[in-house]
Amino acid sequence: MKTLEEKIGYTFRDPTLLENALTHSSYANEHREKGMPSNERLEFLGDSILGLVVADHLYRTRPDLPEGDLTRIRAALVCESSLVEVAKSLDLGSYLKLGKGEESGGGRHRPSIQADAVEAMLAAVYLDGGIGQARKLIHTLVIRQEREKTAAGRDYKTALQELVQRESGQVLSYRLVGESGPDHAKTFSMEVLLNGQPIGSGEGRSKKEAEQAAAKAAVGKLENKRL
Repeated sequence: MKTLEEKIGYTFRDPTLLENALTHSSYANEHREKGMPSNERLEFLGDSILGLVVADHLYRTRPDLPEGDLTRIRAALVCESSLVEVAKSLDLGSYLKLGKGEESGGGRHRPSIQADAVEAMLAAVYLDGGIGQARKLIHTLVIRQEREKTAAGRDYKTALQELVQRESGQVLSYRLVGESGPDHAKTFSMEVLLNGQPIGSGEGRSKKEAEQAAAKAAVGKLENKRL
């Protein structure tokens, strides 16, 4: 735990809070005699704290953006894939307490478990050190990705739809063209078609993410064609 504290730059006055944040429900259920609850309640609190701090930051620093863009950027910053990147940067999976079944099933690498643990850890810091410490950590771990996520925050599927609708009779569709990797870390490849013809392709950790990537490629191609 000391190593993890060094990574996040915060030392807990009450180390049991951090231990609780890293305790998955599968472990808590198998070790009820120890009396350690799962991290689910902390995850609930951490989700709200993360959303508040990110929204407050965007509101104060991006007066040029309308509500829709702020919402998309916030969503990109607090989504599961963003939190998984945080977890991987900290090697958070290696610190988790998992039940035997979850352990053998690859739980340490499961995106949902890693993302939940990040939120639970943020709540633990908040309870131990207050909102200032939680805000500092969120800026260090999450908001630093803002520039990258600002581009990701654009809804390219909607932008593509708006582009092609300028002409009547245009039909957009998406199709899965491939998937690879183990079940807990799959990569999906999607293609977007305009009137049945491919105009863009992309990959992502989910089909929706891959569709956005394909739409982004198509938007770039169509916008360049119009220049």
